[in-house]
Amino acid sequence: MKKRFFCVSLLAFLLISNYNFSQIKVQGVTLPAKLGKEDKVCVLNGAGVRNKYFMNVYIAGLYVTAKTTNPNEVINADKPMAVRLQIISALVTQDRMAESIVEGFQKSTKGNTKPIQKEIDIIVKIFKSEPIKVGDVFDIWYTPGIGITATKNSKKCDILIPGLQFKKYTFGIWLCEDPVDDILKDKMLGL
Repeated sequence: MKKRFFCVSLLAFLLISNYNFSQIKVQGVTLPAKLGKEDKVCVLNGAGVRNKYFMNVYIAGLYVTAKTTNPNEVINADKPMAVRLQIISALVTQDRMAESIVEGFQKSTKGNTKPIQKEIDIIVKIFKSEPIKVGDVFDIWYTPGIGITATKNSKKCDILIPGLQFKKYTFGIWLCEDPVDDILKDKMLGL
Protein backbone atom coordinates (compact mmCIF):
# COMPACT_ATOMS: atom_id res chain seq x y z
CA MET A 1 0.00 0.00 0.00
CA LYS A 2 2.78 2.41 0.92
CA LYS A 3 4.61 1.54 -2.28
CA ARG A 4 1.50 2.28 -4.37
CA PHE A 5 0.96 5.62 -2.56
CA PHE A 6 4.61 6.54 -3.15
CA CYS A 7 4.37 5.71 -6.88
CA VAL A 8 1.15 7.69 -7.31
CA SER A 9 2.61 10.64 -5.39
CA LEU A 10 5.80 10.55 -7.46
CA LEU A 11 3.83 10.41 -10.72
CA ALA A 12 1.65 13.34 -9.63
CA PHE A 13 4.73 15.36 -8.66
CA LEU A 14 6.41 14.66 -12.00
CA LEU A 15 3.30 15.62 -13.95
CA ILE A 16 2.89 18.87 -12.00
CA SER A 17 6.60 19.69 -12.32
CA ASN A 18 6.50 19.03 -16.05
CA TYR A 19 3.38 21.16 -16.41
CA ASN A 20 5.00 24.12 -14.66
CA PHE A 21 7.91 24.15 -17.09
CA SER A 22 6.17 23.13 -20.30
CA GLN A 23 5.75 24.97 -23.53
CA ILE A 24 2.52 26.80 -24.31
CA LYS A 25 0.64 26.78 -27.60
CA VAL A 26 -1.32 29.96 -28.37
CA GLN A 27 -3.22 30.49 -31.64
CA GLY A 28 -1.16 27.73 -33.26
CA VAL A 29 2.15 29.23 -32.09
CA THR A 30 4.23 27.14 -29.70
CA LEU A 31 6.37 29.10 -27.28
CA PRO A 32 9.33 27.19 -25.84
CA ALA A 33 9.39 26.29 -22.15
CA LYS A 34 12.77 27.98 -21.74
CA LEU A 35 14.53 30.83 -23.45
CA GLY A 36 18.15 31.88 -23.25
CA LYS A 37 21.67 30.57 -23.07
CA GLU A 38 24.11 29.51 -20.36
CA ASP A 39 23.65 31.72 -17.28
CA LYS A 40 20.65 33.57 -18.72
CA VAL A 41 17.99 30.85 -19.00
CA CYS A 42 14.44 31.91 -18.19
CA VAL A 43 11.25 29.85 -17.97
CA LEU A 44 7.97 30.65 -19.66
CA ASN A 45 5.75 32.34 -17.09
CA GLY A 46 2.73 32.70 -19.38
CA ALA A 47 1.65 33.78 -22.84
CA GLY A 48 -1.30 35.23 -24.69
CA VAL A 49 -2.54 37.13 -27.71
CA ARG A 50 -2.25 40.89 -28.19
CA ASN A 51 -5.59 42.04 -29.51
CA LYS A 52 -5.94 45.49 -31.04
CA TYR A 53 -9.10 46.77 -32.71
CA PHE A 54 -10.61 43.27 -32.53
CA MET A 55 -7.64 41.76 -34.37
CA ASN A 56 -5.05 39.35 -33.04
CA VAL A 57 -1.70 40.91 -33.91
CA TYR A 58 1.01 39.04 -31.98
CA ILE A 59 1.65 36.39 -29.38
CA ALA A 60 3.53 37.59 -26.29
CA GLY A 61 5.33 35.32 -23.85
CA LEU A 62 6.92 36.38 -20.57
CA TYR A 63 10.12 34.60 -19.54
CA VAL A 64 11.43 34.93 -15.97
CA THR A 65 13.88 33.15 -13.66
CA ALA A 66 11.06 32.05 -11.30
CA LYS A 67 7.36 31.93 -12.13
CA THR A 68 5.12 34.56 -10.56
CA THR A 69 1.62 35.98 -10.85
CA ASN A 70 2.68 39.35 -9.40
CA PRO A 71 3.17 42.02 -12.11
CA ASN A 72 5.00 44.42 -9.78
CA GLU A 73 7.47 41.70 -8.86
CA VAL A 74 8.32 41.27 -12.55
CA ILE A 75 8.46 44.99 -13.29
CA ASN A 76 10.71 45.79 -10.32
CA ALA A 77 12.96 42.71 -10.37
CA ASP A 78 16.60 43.25 -11.24
CA LYS A 79 16.85 39.73 -12.69
CA PRO A 80 17.23 38.32 -16.19
CA MET A 81 13.93 38.21 -18.10
CA ALA A 82 12.52 38.49 -21.58
CA VAL A 83 9.38 39.14 -23.56
CA ARG A 84 8.95 37.20 -26.80
CA LEU A 85 6.68 38.70 -29.45
CA GLN A 86 5.70 36.58 -32.45
CA ILE A 87 3.80 38.32 -35.24
CA ILE A 88 0.61 36.50 -36.31
CA SER A 89 -1.09 39.10 -38.53
CA ALA A 90 -0.12 40.28 -42.01
CA LEU A 91 -1.64 43.64 -41.07
CA VAL A 92 1.26 44.36 -38.70
CA THR A 93 3.65 46.77 -40.39
CA GLN A 94 6.83 48.43 -39.20
CA ASP A 95 4.98 51.66 -38.49
CA ARG A 96 2.02 50.00 -36.76
CA MET A 97 4.30 47.95 -34.51
CA ALA A 98 6.37 51.02 -33.66
CA GLU A 99 3.19 52.97 -32.85
CA SER A 100 1.99 50.12 -30.64
CA ILE A 101 5.26 50.07 -28.68
CA VAL A 102 5.19 53.86 -28.26
CA GLU A 103 1.57 53.59 -27.04
CA GLY A 104 2.75 50.99 -24.53
CA PHE A 105 5.42 53.33 -23.19
CA GLN A 106 2.79 56.07 -22.87
CA LYS A 107 0.73 53.74 -20.69
CA SER A 108 3.71 52.41 -18.75
CA THR A 109 4.97 55.92 -17.92
CA LYS A 110 1.47 57.33 -17.34
CA GLY A 111 2.04 59.73 -20.24
CA ASN A 112 5.46 60.96 -19.11
CA THR A 113 7.68 59.67 -21.93
CA LYS A 114 9.75 62.83 -22.33
CA PRO A 115 12.55 61.78 -19.90
CA ILE A 116 13.04 58.49 -21.78
CA GLN A 117 12.22 59.57 -25.34
CA LYS A 118 15.78 58.91 -26.56
CA GLU A 119 15.60 55.33 -25.24
CA ILE A 120 12.14 54.80 -26.74
CA ASP A 121 13.47 55.95 -30.12
CA ILE A 122 16.26 53.36 -29.82
CA ILE A 123 13.99 50.42 -28.95
CA VAL A 124 11.53 51.35 -31.71
CA LYS A 125 14.37 50.84 -34.22
CA ILE A 126 14.13 47.06 -33.80
CA PHE A 127 10.64 47.19 -35.28
CA LYS A 128 11.41 49.75 -37.99
CA SER A 129 14.76 48.43 -39.28
CA GLU A 130 13.24 46.08 -41.87
CA PRO A 131 9.79 44.90 -42.99
CA ILE A 132 7.78 42.82 -40.54
CA LYS A 133 6.10 39.63 -41.70
CA VAL A 134 3.96 36.90 -40.15
CA GLY A 135 6.16 34.58 -38.13
CA ASP A 136 8.77 37.18 -37.18
CA VAL A 137 9.95 36.70 -33.60
CA PHE A 138 11.24 39.57 -31.45
CA ASP A 139 12.91 38.82 -28.11
CA ILE A 140 13.38 41.77 -25.77
CA TRP A 141 15.86 40.86 -23.02
CA TYR A 142 16.78 42.48 -19.76
CA THR A 143 20.10 41.49 -18.19
CA PRO A 144 21.12 43.01 -14.82
CA GLY A 145 24.15 45.24 -15.10
CA ILE A 146 23.76 45.40 -18.89
CA GLY A 147 20.22 46.54 -19.71
CA ILE A 148 17.78 45.97 -22.56
CA THR A 149 18.92 44.10 -25.67
CA ALA A 150 16.90 42.49 -28.46
CA THR A 151 16.88 39.95 -31.24
CA LYS A 152 14.74 39.58 -34.34
CA ASN A 153 14.44 36.01 -35.62
CA SER A 154 17.41 35.06 -33.38
CA LYS A 155 19.60 37.73 -34.99
CA LYS A 156 20.99 40.27 -32.52
CA CYS A 157 19.66 43.80 -33.02
CA ASP A 158 22.04 46.70 -32.67
CA ILE A 159 20.55 48.14 -29.48
CA LEU A 160 21.65 48.36 -25.87
CA ILE A 161 19.72 50.47 -23.40
CA PRO A 162 21.27 50.37 -19.91
CA GLY A 163 19.41 50.82 -16.66
CA LEU A 164 16.83 49.15 -14.46
CA GLN A 165 14.42 52.08 -14.72
CA PHE A 166 14.03 51.76 -18.49
CA LYS A 167 13.56 48.01 -18.04
CA LYS A 168 10.68 48.75 -15.67
CA TYR A 169 8.99 50.91 -18.30
CA THR A 170 9.64 48.33 -21.03
CA PHE A 171 8.09 45.41 -19.15
CA GLY A 172 5.39 47.79 -17.93
CA ILE A 173 4.11 47.98 -21.51
CA TRP A 174 2.46 44.60 -20.89
CA LEU A 175 2.36 44.45 -17.07
CA CYS A 176 1.68 47.93 -15.62
CA GLU A 177 -1.61 48.97 -13.99
CA ASP A 178 -2.93 50.14 -17.39
CA PRO A 179 -1.24 47.78 -19.88
CA VAL A 180 -1.73 47.68 -23.65
CA ASP A 181 -4.04 44.68 -23.19
CA ASP A 182 -5.53 43.56 -19.84
CA ILE A 183 -6.32 40.02 -20.97
CA LEU A 184 -2.80 39.60 -22.37
CA LYS A 185 -1.37 40.82 -19.05
CA ASP A 186 -3.27 38.12 -17.17
CA LYS A 187 -2.17 35.43 -19.62
CA MET A 188 1.50 36.51 -19.39
CA LEU A 189 1.21 36.21 -15.60
CA GLY A 190 -0.23 32.72 -15.95
CA LEU A 191 -3.63 33.74 -14.57
